[in-house]
Amino acid sequence: MRDSATAVKATPWGRPVTEAGAGWAVIDVETSGFKPGSARVISLAVLALDAEGRVEQSVVSLLNPGVDPGPTHIHGLTAEMLEDQPQFSEIVGDVVELVRGRTLVAHNVAFDYGFLTAEAELAGVELPIDSVMCTLELARRLELGTDNLRLETLAAHWGVTQRRAHDAFDDAVVLTDVLAASLRRARERDVWLPVRPVTRRRWPSGKVTHEELRPLKVLASRMACPYRNPGPYVRGGPLVQGMRVALAAEVARTHEELVERILHAGLAYAADVDRDTSLVICNEQRPVQGKGYLAHELGVPLVSDAKFMDHVSAVVDGTGVDDVVEESCAGEQFALF
Repeated sequence: MRDSATAVKATPWGRPVTEAGAGWAVIDVETSGFKPGSARVISLAVLALDAEGRVEQSVVSLLNPGVDPGPTHIHGLTAEMLEDQPQFSEIVGDVVELVRGRTLVAHNVAFDYGFLTAEAELAGVELPIDSVMCTLELARRLELGTDNLRLETLAAHWGVTQRRAHDAFDDAVVLTDVLAASLRRARERDVWLPVRPVTRRRWPSGKVTHEELRPLKVLASRMACPYRNPGPYVRGGPLVQGMRVALAAEVARTHEELVERILHAGLAYAADVDRDTSLVICNEQRPVQGKGYLAHELGVPLVSDAKFMDHVSAVVDGTGVDDVVEESCAGEQFALF
């Protein structure tokens, strides 16, 4: 049986770029394969930055994984190069100190976080990471106009020199400069940062496991909203806490950004569209398929993502679910016998 004392983090989904953070821990790993736990980390770089992006400390090391290093043609590391290097368990203490209190940052953070936590669990160590941010998701929000969002493409866009692709240290240094440029643009455009909480679970045996990063929409669809659904959105009126909001494919902003704002405002994310849905965010007035089409058929209001973003910062207070229960019980009489 699981210990019910799962760590609950106060980190919100998404963060205004104007809100000060405690700093960043930029990470890049090179691995022997693609599946954390079976493949291993063979090279690691963690750069600890202050809130302004200045490097304060670093941990950089090749690692002896005890297994075949995998695709040498990609990372250039051979078994002979790694055999005299430390194991992850020998440097994990330094990594713990660097990540403590900072938001972990990577380009496709689920990959690096997954491998880092898998290595920590093999070493029997709990990583004090409470939040992560993906620079790939951040780049999607910045409307850069690049052909793709690969790290080398973003480096070229921002004028950052990349000397050795697939070298953990060089990639971390490049990402540090890309992060700084991205944060500047985010401030200019008032773009929220895709900071998200991560959790850990302590088992009765004392072992700690780090919860896997799952898509935000999957998690949000399972979250209970603390407010009663006030019904459909009324055009020209405000958004009200508790409204059930679904997302169509026809939007300009990323779904993750929209879900962050839904949750932050006290609205409820709806994975499906039905007659209880308050509104669907959709940039087409007469969509021909998907959730937008279904909403139109059911008479559920369609709201563009631009209009939603204009209104979501001024959501009207809703009625708490607990308040409704208390009111309903107040007039009831109960027979004891």
